[in-house]
Parts: sequence; structure tokens; C-alpha cells
Amino acid sequence: MIPADLKLVYYRALIDKKSEYEGIFYVGVKTTGVFCRPTCPARKPKFENCEFYETAKEALLASFRPCQRCRPLSHPSHVSELIQKLVNAVEENPERRWTEEDFRKLSVDASTARRQFKKRFGMTFVEYARARRMGIALKHIRAGSAVIEAQLSAGYESGSGFRDAFSRIMGAAPAQLGNQPILKASWLDTQLGPMIAIADDETLYLLEFVDRRGLEREVERLRRRTKSAVIPGSAPPIRSIERELEDYFEGKLTEFNTPLRLLGSPFQKRVWEQLREIPPGQTTSYADIAVAIGKPGAYRAVAQANGANQLAIVIPCHRVINLNGDLGGYGGGILRKRWLLGHEKKWSTEEQTR
Repeated sequence: MIPADLKLVYYRALIDKKSEYEGIFYVGVKTTGVFCRPTCPARKPKFENCEFYETAKEALLASFRPCQRCRPLSHPSHVSELIQKLVNAVEENPERRWTEEDFRKLSVDASTARRQFKKRFGMTFVEYARARRMGIALKHIRAGSAVIEAQLSAGYESGSGFRDAFSRIMGAAPAQLGNQPILKASWLDTQLGPMIAIADDETLYLLEFVDRRGLEREVERLRRRTKSAVIPGSAPPIRSIERELEDYFEGKLTEFNTPLRLLGSPFQKRVWEQLREIPPGQTTSYADIAVAIGKPGAYRAVAQANGANQLAIVIPCHRVINLNGDLGGYGGGILRKRWLLGHEKKWSTEEQTR
């Protein structure tokens, strides 16, 4: 994940068309669906409409396609003639499924193409061509085409092969995407390590540290519960929580305002809402929460609901400790819990003395 301050540097380089940044980053433009070189001559997008990537592969798998004006994968100053030839050939017919015969017609050795693409873009030529086909297949399905039509346009004769490949790239089987929502997943750098945020265009569904035990199962449960595909990308709630997390870690924010989607039972939601009532710098116990929600004997169920929280920091389950004063457990790890409590105690105390 590219840090927020570096994104600002990249955006300034994009505005100024600084050639020294060629090959350092690519920018995906959400309003057009293309990704570009830093020196693209096209009209510059607003910062909030930009996604920055360090490799072309990241941009492709986030569903962006190469810009036709700046051709980010084929600039002669930065790629070999062989790579330029192959990229141009793909753009002439992006739905082609490449064979040895296609390479022979271009007088290109397939193994050489594989090595050069891997070295330059971090993926083989076949992976690049497949990503382009899959992007087009997704576009067809979202536009209402049948899965079989998308399968054939992507160059797959086998339906199972198409579904497997599609799932690896897009996060869901193709039949599930036609009328189902898509959730975007983005990696956020924080002072306590990277986090993953998942959201749709309106609300944030998940925010967890990437090394949390069982994170894969959490994402899978989210996918099943919402019947959604989870694909790399960004969304307004993700950009919002990224800004708010920066302010939180700098001690400038005490309350998160990013819209949340709470997926749980009515009891769990009551617990999570009560967690949000705990002031920064203070702690409480499971028993206290049980009393607060009118279920004084349900402290074990409260503990389970606390552990099921999928929105770390924002729903502050880290503010719950044992009755004897011990910190207790925390999905993000006890060291993070201790740091978060100390951080909040410090700036809440400073706020009171101002």
C-alpha cells in the first residue's frame, strides 16, 4: 500500500508530468477506468479520483485498462521492442487467447516474452493477456451478457476453467457477479502495521490488521453473507477511513464518521453500538457492557460479540479489559491493544488540559 504522503508526491508528479517518475508509479483514474503513465497528456483527474500503483499488474487486477493515449505498457523509452510489439498486439485484439502459433506469426519466442514481461511488469505475458481478457469478461457480465458469452470472449472453451480463472482474479465465480454487488478491498498503512479495508460505494464493511488470525475466514464469511465479490480497488468509504486513521494516529481525531455496515445479529449490533459509547482514554469490562445493554447475565455472549467485531479501532473493542484490570485478549494482538489504549489515554489527557 502506498503511503498517503507519497500519493500526494505522485499526484504532483502527475500534474507536472515529471518524466523522472516513469516506471515508478502508475495512476488509475476511477472516472474513466484507465491507468496511465505519470506523463500522460490527457486531462488530469482530481486527486480523489486517482488510485496509485507501483506496478502495472496491480493496476490491471484492480480492473483498470491501459490508457490509449499514453499507452503505459508500451512507451518506447521504457520497454523493449519485443514488449512493445506484444502489448500493441494485445490491444489490437484484447480478447485473443494466445497460442504458440500467435507467437510464431510475430516472430517472437514465447519463453523470451515470458521472461521480459516478468522482469519489466512483475507478471508473464500470458498473465497480462489473461488479465485483459478477464477485465473485458467482467465488463460484459456487468453489462448483462450471459456467462457463456463472457466465457467465450475471454477465450475459455471450458466453463470450469473460466470460473476458476475468473475467481482467482475477481474474487467470485462469474455467475455470481451479474446481479450481485462488488466490494472493494484496499490495503492501508498505519503506525501499527498494514490493515485491510473492505467497502462498497456507501459503507465500510471490514477493517482489520492483515496479520490477524483467521482474517481469510472473516473475508470469506463477509463474501458469503453479502453474496458479493471482493476485488482489489478503492471506494469512498475506504478513502474516508484512510484519512480518519491518519488523523487518529496523529491524535487529531476522537470520533470516526465513516459510514459503517454492521453485519451481525441484533444482540451483536447492540454490543457494538455500546462499544462506540466508550470514551477514548477509558476502558470497561464485558460485565459492564452486559449491564449497559440490559443483559446483566450475558457477559460471555458480550465477549463473543466483542470478538466478532470486524471493524478494528473504529468499533473500539480494544477498550474492553478484564474485571481485574488485565488487558485480556485482542484480535490484533496484545501489543497493539496496549499501544492503542496508551495512545488514546495520552491524547485524551492532553485534550482535557487544554
